[in-house]
Amino acid sequence: MSVFIITFTRNQSTTPPMSLIKSIFKKKEMPIRTYADFWNWFGEHEARFHQVVKFQGDIHKVFFDKLAPKLNELHENIYFLTGMADYQTAELILTADGEIKNIPLVEALVDAAPAISNWKITALKQPSEGNHFGIQMDGYVFDESKMNFYSTEHPNMPDQIDITVTHEDLTEQNSESIINGVFIALDNSLGELNFVTTIDHVSVIHPDKAEGELVPIEKLRDFLIWREKEFVEKYEGVRRNTEQDNYSGLEATLENGKPLLAMVNKDLLNWDRKASHPWIAVIEIKFDETNANGLPDESTYVLLDELENNIMEELRDEDGYLNISRQTADSIREIYFACKEFRKPSKVLHKIKRRYADRVRLDFDIYKDKYWQSLQRFMTP
Repeated sequence: MSVFIITFTRNQSTTPPMSLIKSIFKKKEMPIRTYADFWNWFGEHEARFHQVVKFQGDIHKVFFDKLAPKLNELHENIYFLTGMADYQTAELILTADGEIKNIPLVEALVDAAPAISNWKITALKQPSEGNHFGIQMDGYVFDESKMNFYSTEHPNMPDQIDITVTHEDLTEQNSESIINGVFIALDNSLGELNFVTTIDHVSVIHPDKAEGELVPIEKLRDFLIWREKEFVEKYEGVRRNTEQDNYSGLEATLENGKPLLAMVNKDLLNWDRKASHPWIAVIEIKFDETNANGLPDESTYVLLDELENNIMEELRDEDGYLNISRQTADSIREIYFACKEFRKPSKVLHKIKRRYADRVRLDFDIYKDKYWQSLQRFMTP
């Protein structure tokens, strides 16, 4: 236990100086539970943060090391960048680092930000001005002088956007550095949201291995805008009601000998408009193994069905969210939805995860799969 002894000269007030009291009894900061809590906290410290960004002080100690734990109290996968937008305005960019399911969290947090003098708060890394590419990393240049691209068409998947980027300096030895640099250059030029939502697949090769006519990389953005516009027009208003659909039960045995049970919407898996619902949401629910065969007992079945029904009440087929299948095996239930867009599923599933946190271990992922290729195992001949 520490003992503090405070002495004063005869004619001073018997009340200790406030600065000394504050140094002894530091104010305990309130926990960050809401977006408002976070921005109130940020507002209390923004002047000091602004100074260290503007004058390039010890930014990690003064700013990053304080900001990161507070963001983690809201959500552990919100990242950030900072710098000066102009001479007087500091910019804080909050990013999901390409994680689709967390993009709506970042956007909501930024939407909740109040106006803060001398600060610009931005959701996600934004596109560069014009069509410019230009970064340097690991001693290599990633710009128009080194990079081109071409698109590969797939007759069986006409809406798939499969981009191959060439880089003149790519070798077997430096492939990791070059591939990382190409992805970062695309992220910086196209912007975080465009990069993860408009391209289905990216390959990086040396120009000598190109199988298509090379196009200047600065034309990539216009190409993607054209393809996205074409895609939206093609599937605008497509909806599906699953009330009368046919379902199939599937059984299999895992390598460990435990059973796998699945229920799939057979009509959906044979649907010829899959690309209209290109986002796949996978919910994984882990439960305690009450039976040696890895299947839930009766009470757990009731809980799992309740949880799935709660999800379906908010993600309805007529609104563009299709419950394709579920499988149960080895103390895990997985539920698969195909979705028209990704923002509402993300918000709903984050909420459901919090609601059931004390009853089951739930996690989820959202990814783009226009032709539901990740669900091929459910597609019986």
